Parts: sequence; C-alpha cells; structure tokens
Amino acid sequence: MLFNSYIFIFLFLPLSLLTYFLLLKWEKVSAAKYSLFFSSLFFYAYGNVKYSILIMTSILVNYYISEFLMKIKLPSKRKALFYFALLFNIGLLCFFKYMDFFIENVNWLFGSEIGLLKIVLPLGISFFTLQQLAFVIDVYTGQAKENKFIDYGLFVTFFPQLVAGPIVHYKDIIPQFQSKDNKSFKAESLSLGIFIFTIGLFKKVIIADTFAPFASEGFKHVGDLHFFYAWGTSLAYAFQIYFDFSGYSDMAIGLGAMFNIKIPANFKSPYKSTNIVDFWSRWHITLTNFITAYIFTPIVRSMPKMTFPYMMLSMFLAMTIAGLWHGAAWTFVVFGVLHGAAIVIHHNWKKYKIKLPVYVSWPVTFIFVSMCFTMFRAKTVEQAWRIYKGMFGFSGFQLPKGILSTELMNSWGIKYGPHMVNDENIHLALIIICFFIVRKMKNSVEHAQEFKRTHKEALVTAMMFVLCLFGLNRLTEFIYFNF
Repeated sequence: MLFNSYIFIFLFLPLSLLTYFLLLKWEKVSAAKYSLFFSSLFFYAYGNVKYSILIMTSILVNYYISEFLMKIKLPSKRKALFYFALLFNIGLLCFFKYMDFFIENVNWLFGSEIGLLKIVLPLGISFFTLQQLAFVIDVYTGQAKENKFIDYGLFVTFFPQLVAGPIVHYKDIIPQFQSKDNKSFKAESLSLGIFIFTIGLFKKVIIADTFAPFASEGFKHVGDLHFFYAWGTSLAYAFQIYFDFSGYSDMAIGLGAMFNIKIPANFKSPYKSTNIVDFWSRWHITLTNFITAYIFTPIVRSMPKMTFPYMMLSMFLAMTIAGLWHGAAWTFVVFGVLHGAAIVIHHNWKKYKIKLPVYVSWPVTFIFVSMCFTMFRAKTVEQAWRIYKGMFGFSGFQLPKGILSTELMNSWGIKYGPHMVNDENIHLALIIICFFIVRKMKNSVEHAQEFKRTHKEALVTAMMFVLCLFGLNRLTEFIYFNF
C-alpha cells in the first residue's frame, strides 16, 4: 500500500487512527498496540501476502534470539547465539537480495551456466532487517534490555517507517508508545502530522513524479544524449530522488506524529552541503548513523592500529558496503566507492587545511553528488559512463536553439539543434525552480519547528493537499521501495 494512494489516505489511515485512539481512550493499551501491529502487517501484506510470512518469521526469530541473549550468562554461548543472529539476518538479506547477483558474477567469472533464481525482492527487507540487526547488536552489548513481544513487533512493523525508513532504534521508539503522555489523542500532534505529511505528499506527487518521466526518458536514450540533455537527465534524477525519498520520510514523520510518535529526521537540506561529509550528515541521516555505529566502528576496531590511514580505509570500506546495501548491481558498488573515495579526499584536504570558498565548494559538491546519483540510477556502469560522456561534451556539444542568441552561438562555434518543445521547456523551468527550493527555502524540519495551528497554516496545508489529490491518479512507487 502506498502513502500516495486514495485507499491509504481516505480509508486505511483514518481507520487505523480511530481504532488505536479509541482503544487507548477505553484504557485498552495492549489491545491498542495489537491493533496497530496488525494494521501494520495488513499494510505490508497489501501488495503481496506471501511476504508477510517472511517478515513474521524474521520478527519471531530475532525476538526469541534477543530473549535468549538477555537470559544466557555464559559468554561463549552468548557469542555463538549472537553470531547465529548475524548469520540469520545477513543470510536472509543475501539470499533474497544478492543471490542472483552472485550467480551472475560466478557465471561470468568461470563461464558456468548456473540458472538464476529470479527472486522477487521482498518489500522493505533491507530496512526491517537493518533495524532488527541493530537491535540484536544492542541486546548483545547490553544497550537494550526490556523486550515484550508486542513492543518488539510494533517496533519492527510500525507502518509509517516499515518499508523505507527512517531507520529507527528500539530505545527511541518503544518508550514513546509506553509513555503516559502519548496514550491519548492530541489535536496538536494530529495537526502537525497532517502538515508534515502534506509537505511530503507535495514533494512526491507534484515535484518528484513530474521529474520522473524526464529522467526515465533520458536513461532510455543514453546514446543520443549530448551535452545539454545529458546534464538535464542527470539533474532530473538528482532532484527526483531527493524529493521522492525526502517526501517519503516527511510522510513517515508526519504519520508518526499523528500517533504521538516522534520519528527521527532523515533529511536536512542535503543539497546545501559544501562538502561530501556535510552531505552525508544531511542525506539519509538515519542510514549514516547506522553506518557509523554498526559498520564503520567495528571495522575500525578490527584494524591493527588506530591511525589516520586505517581510519580512512575503514571509512572507504564502510561506504562501499553501504553502496552495495542499496542494491545487487555493480553500479551500487561503484556508487559506494565514489563516495568512500570522496570522503577520504575530503579528510585529507582537511588534514592539510585545504579549504575551498563556498562559491566553489557548493557547486563541486552538488555536481559530484548528482553525478553519483547518475551511477545509482543507471542499469549498468556502461550506461552511466555514456551519460558522463555526454555531460562532458564527448557525445557532442550542442544547445537547443533559443537558449543563447544565434549570433553568440555562431561566434563561439557552438552547434545548436531545434527549439525545445513544451515538455523540455517545463523540464528546464522545473530544474531552475528546484535549485531555488533546495538552496533558499526552509526544509521540512525547520517548518515543523516553526509550525503553529493558525488559519493561515491550515489554508496553505489544505491548498497543497487538494493540489496533490489531482496527482494521485498517476500512482507511482517510491524509489527506495526497490532497496
């Protein structure tokens, strides 16, 4: 079920809210939690019922492993059980997400003809596996202790963040469900939730889904993309993925607020970043935190010495793993490698006190990030490379007629093609508008902090919501549903 669908907005969400808060009002706290748990399972199973078995199996195995880890005192047994938990979760992810990728590479390397399993990727498996893996690690290290089944099940399945995050921790979410302050309906929380949800819906339906056909068309015809259209394709996807994923995160945060649950921010104006480290402190923040705590830190601790070169190697490996986490393709590996290399370069610049002025560092960072997203979107490394060739003029340096005066283009020796059609004019206008939005406008976190229940805010929210309703007929999945 999609957040941007009529059935979710006008049926599923109102019924879930009504049932949950009515049960709380009648002081049926446990029943309220179970109602939300089963609502979340229904939400997950709506698209494909058979994968509800998978998520329930994952929940049960991880729950009982964590229970045993809390009770067992013998270190050797705890370690063995912990390694089993790691093997189960990573194995589950590898089987469903990477098995065909592994087989393809074995066939290429050894010339074998092993048949592909053609496994359909279960919805949200990367996210609910990461959350449970983090929880088991926290239990093993003594950072998580209290653990009731309904609380654990709700932590994993809470539908606002189940499919694509933000990645949450048990210790941050479940105490909110247990808090007495959150066990009653709050008009303030509902108003704030609707406001943030509507911002996210607007990002997805009005902006991201408008960019989608332009980006898709460009990636379909990479051989025909000269300078102008190659850049248009790259920028279209850079804006599409940002407004799509940050829109989803805003909707998740808004939905959480409706249930009196504060879900952590996942984006804070990443396209304002002036270096790559700054970017990752603003983009997919909960994943960055996970990488730091559960990938980078263990790798650093496994190094022979705590030196700068080993720290950089650890960061590079962590980002490469993070790239592969996004998908089973070499494009994602290259995506991770590029970001890992950029972070290493940044830290070396910082070590030698090399600092670029903002008017240089911002465009360099944005161009690098958008080019990395081109690799992220491409089906193959070769496809991305052909777009890069177009972006740097190796496939022809040509501008549409009318962009610059004919006399100026002739004097500079620039070739020009036909005038842009209406759709291309819209594309260019959207890119210019989005540059203004991401550079100058406040982000949703800032809007939420300044939110007040006024007639003006209600009117603006209502206008945005009504505008979005006209776009719900072109129902599209969120990009991160594929990861």
